[in-house]
Amino acid sequence: MNDATSGPAADAVRVAHSTVPAIAGVPSNFMLDAATYAAAAEIGYIGMDFYFAGRAGVLGDVEPDTVVRELGVFPETAVAAAWEATSLIEPRAAAAQRFADQAARWADAHLDPDALDHARLAELAGKVLGSADLSDAALVAGWSSLDEPASPPALALHRLNGLRELRFARHRDALGDAGVEPLDAVMIASPFMAGIFGWPEPHPDPDQSTRDRWSAAETATDVRFALDLSVLTSEELAEFADLCDALVPAVR
Repeated sequence: MNDATSGPAADAVRVAHSTVPAIAGVPSNFMLDAATYAAAAEIGYIGMDFYFAGRAGVLGDVEPDTVVRELGVFPETAVAAAWEATSLIEPRAAAAQRFADQAARWADAHLDPDALDHARLAELAGKVLGSADLSDAALVAGWSSLDEPASPPALALHRLNGLRELRFARHRDALGDAGVEPLDAVMIASPFMAGIFGWPEPHPDPDQSTRDRWSAAETATDVRFALDLSVLTSEELAEFADLCDALVPAVR
């Protein structure tokens, strides 16, 4: 592993941390957009089922436990129910492409095309994705195989969502290494989402030891994702950070 305490590697760790609002936050908007689910409902999807079918559709016809493992923070019962309910609506690959198409729709509607160089952001994100070790990141590998949109804002969002999945894969593994259970991670990071994710009540209040291990996993995630970002030169890394900073206020 690269030394993440000095030199360019330290820069990569800082960028891995500072770009969370752009990488983790901005792509999530299309997943929270009611229009995404309204369009899916027209062909038979119900509620949040399209989220599971669309996001995990890149995995193909796998068993629910594989989806549970890849998504990381969802209860098996909720995932299995949604996976089974959507199995006959359309092929998994079609659901995945539909999900990606909704991301592109959202980007074209909500990202200011003049706020930053979206094409350059897409290019740098693509460089990271093209060099990353995806042996433990099946969602990233599948997402990268989908048809990409043409417009620069949509392409930038598409590839940033690939980076979102990549960072999540590193985070999922870091949580496992730290011994943090999925529900505990949800209750620390976003407790308001526990019910939406399908976790039954009562929801636990993680103790301080669990919170400390979660914090350690967060730090480890930055370091692991920094290794992915290290394919960028120092100049590219700084440019990538600036473009990500500009992307957050470009959401309209």
